Amino acid sequence: MAFWRTMPGGMKLRSNMSATNMIEPVGPLSLERYASVTQQIEPPVPLERFIAYGSWVMRTALPDVDRRQVTRLSRLDSRGFALSLDDGERVSARRVVVACGIAPFARVPHGFGHLGRENVSHTSEHGDFAGLRGLRVVIVGGGQSALESAALITEAGAASVEVLVRSERVVWLRGHSVKKAIGRLGPIVYAPTDVGPLWYSRLVAVPDLFRQLPRGAQDRIATRSIRPACAHFVRVRLAPVRISTGVSVAAASRCGDTIRVAVSDGSFRDADHLMFGTGYEVDFARYPFIDPGLLAGVRLAGGYPVLRRGLESSVPGLHVLGAPAAWSYGPIMRFVSGSWYAGRAVARALTK
Repeated sequence: MAFWRTMPGGMKLRSNMSATNMIEPVGPLSLERYASVTQQIEPPVPLERFIAYGSWVMRTALPDVDRRQVTRLSRLDSRGFALSLDDGERVSARRVVVACGIAPFARVPHGFGHLGRENVSHTSEHGDFAGLRGLRVVIVGGGQSALESAALITEAGAASVEVLVRSERVVWLRGHSVKKAIGRLGPIVYAPTDVGPLWYSRLVAVPDLFRQLPRGAQDRIATRSIRPACAHFVRVRLAPVRISTGVSVAAASRCGDTIRVAVSDGSFRDADHLMFGTGYEVDFARYPFIDPGLLAGVRLAGGYPVLRRGLESSVPGLHVLGAPAAWSYGPIMRFVSGSWYAGRAVARALTK
């Protein structure tokens, strides 16, 4: 849960209640069970409650988690792997499961480093937005991260906030109201994993089926299922925020204490801070603990490890979960609800 803990307070989960379950959709570790032993949870789930739920799952299922960090993962020999820990200890293992999230993959377009890290950032770098109080902020992006950050920055007291969206329009999600309108057919036509539109959700919810599709079809469905979008509950908080669509940032330069942002339509914006809510770009090589010798044996496709049955990489015994598994197993791997499949698939591979 480390990455979730770095997010600003006040955020809420876009996923519906069923897709917010960790490990299993129903059972002793479900969100419903957690709510029954704590207090009722209503959608959208606040970030703080989700973190508390994740901590409860850990204490309930894995009370003896070793919190030491792995500083190096390397190939020991044909029999397994060597892991160096942050306290100097070395351990070995026949199999390793890498499930380390997306923090290293934050995507900031090239060409803005000259402005300095204090003036340019990614939305994932902010634990709160108090430091932006009184500033003029320009945010780039059209998804949940960019738009919810705009709402929170405005509420934190920024002087002005504008969001620049490359698409011609913002996609606002009304999944809860759509399923309510469908009524009893909702759970039948729309998967509880809550990934993808109605006509794709059932397909991407079954990775073993999704993997049978031609590569081109997989790519098209994945792109459609994870397109930038934002929940409607954020939209109602954006009245003070200027949203410009169909534009992108062409360049940015410093003019004294001001950042002059050149927009693709020929206009300019003056800002104190430029923030990118431009998502994440998976590159397995950016995990800092992966030894170069081990990495050389991992077959990659556009930064994603190519995985076979049991989410096992081309290096026998090395399994990869989470967003890096999305090229092989579909867009559901990017979300919490993907753990329902991934955990069981790896367990089956390990136990044969």
